[in-house]
Amino acid sequence: MNKVLYLGMLLCCLSFSVRAQSNQEMMYQEKVATLDSTIENLYAVISGEKGVARNWELFKYLFHPDAKLIPTQKNEAGVYRPTFLTPDGYIERAGKWLVENGFFEKEIHRVENTFGNITQIFSTYESYRSEADDQPFARGINSIQLMDDGKRWWIINIYWTGETKDNPIPKEYLPE
Repeated sequence: MNKVLYLGMLLCCLSFSVRAQSNQEMMYQEKVATLDSTIENLYAVISGEKGVARNWELFKYLFHPDAKLIPTQKNEAGVYRPTFLTPDGYIERAGKWLVENGFFEKEIHRVENTFGNITQIFSTYESYRSEADDQPFARGINSIQLMDDGKRWWIINIYWTGETKDNPIPKEYLPE
């Protein structure tokens, strides 16, 4: 009897999980249908005015289950160090700050290379605290690796660094 009850509960949980996944696919499929829509939604989902919640469900949907987000910055010794985050780790680390401060990241230039089902994008960005700001407070490059599985685009990795006076963005990665 306990085994039957356990199996029934397990099937019920699996049913809810499959239904939730199907609902996500129905809601978000068009957001990952093309390379452009995937990148546009990546920038849109992290952007928002101060006090505006982000759609973290959509954010996670953009990424492959094994994806990494890898910010790099110099440590006190002047050496660049990567930090490896999962999408959930990024949300834990940056989510509260994005809402408390306001943050808009806008793509200003893109260099794209594709081979078969994989694409590498150097996406130059500018960061603002509000959509009304005229001048960015930061710029940098997102190196974004994506995969097309035949049904949708997946973000596999985002590896980025910010521009500094010692590390300016090269002209080939800026708008003409």
